[in-house]
Amino acid sequence: MCGRLAIKPIFTQGSSLGFRLVLLLLVSIALMTMDHRYRHMESIRSGLSLLIYPLQYLVDVPVTLGNWIADSTSTRRALLARNDRLTFENLLLREKLQKTAALEAENTRLRDLLDSSRKLGVEVIVAELLAVDMDPFARQIVVNKGSQDQLFVGQPLLDANGVVGQILHVGPVSSTAIMINDPTHAIPVQVIRNGLRAIAVGTGGVDEGLALLNIPTNADIQEGDLLVTSGLGGRFPSGYPVGVVKRIHVDITRPYAQVLVAPSAQLDRIREVLLVQMAQPAAAGPETAPTGAE
Repeated sequence: MCGRLAIKPIFTQGSSLGFRLVLLLLVSIALMTMDHRYRHMESIRSGLSLLIYPLQYLVDVPVTLGNWIADSTSTRRALLARNDRLTFENLLLREKLQKTAALEAENTRLRDLLDSSRKLGVEVIVAELLAVDMDPFARQIVVNKGSQDQLFVGQPLLDANGVVGQILHVGPVSSTAIMINDPTHAIPVQVIRNGLRAIAVGTGGVDEGLALLNIPTNADIQEGDLLVTSGLGGRFPSGYPVGVVKRIHVDITRPYAQVLVAPSAQLDRIREVLLVQMAQPAAAGPETAPTGAE
């Protein structure tokens, strides 16, 4: 029937997929051959690369950002670890430096002691301090030498600068010594300038640790005079420095002047002492201040 409507087929017949694929491959090969020989596609390729560059950049941003974060994190961790290591090494070096400074100071003290012993020309024993009596009314120390080292009561102690004191009690491996600034200690001295003799007793102090007894107000003694051991009594050999006259106070109402002496030995800073080897006195015992001494 001519009035009948024509029905359009659902499936149109066309070329197969295989034919299309072969056709596309041939076209691609032809285009690549022409581009390789005549460079006809160079301008097109340049334009396309310019158009897709922003897309390439956007695609690469996450990767670049991830690498930057990873590098920054690892770098920060490495810096923190290095900082911790350097801090630890710095502490070790500072601790070693402190030990080195202490050893240098000890070597200086020992060298001074040895030089002093050579100047004295006597046999001595070097002893280290073990303890210091904290009693404010006593000035005593404990040294690491005893009877096994042939120490005896009354044996003189020196440092590099002068007389420190004498041995008070002797034990097998340690001994107690009384220092010259102890209030119960006395030592015969003389002024090296004119030979004036006196008795120096301890005051318990450090800067003015000694006082001279019974010095007449008209005696020839001056501030700055050096006092040395006189050798009287046989306890201390003569000639050892004891102290320097620091202050003289004269009261016209009193018969005697007040003479205060700064000890030559560094009584508050000694770490090692020299024990003088000498003949043991017949009556072993430390010299004490006279009864009623001011």
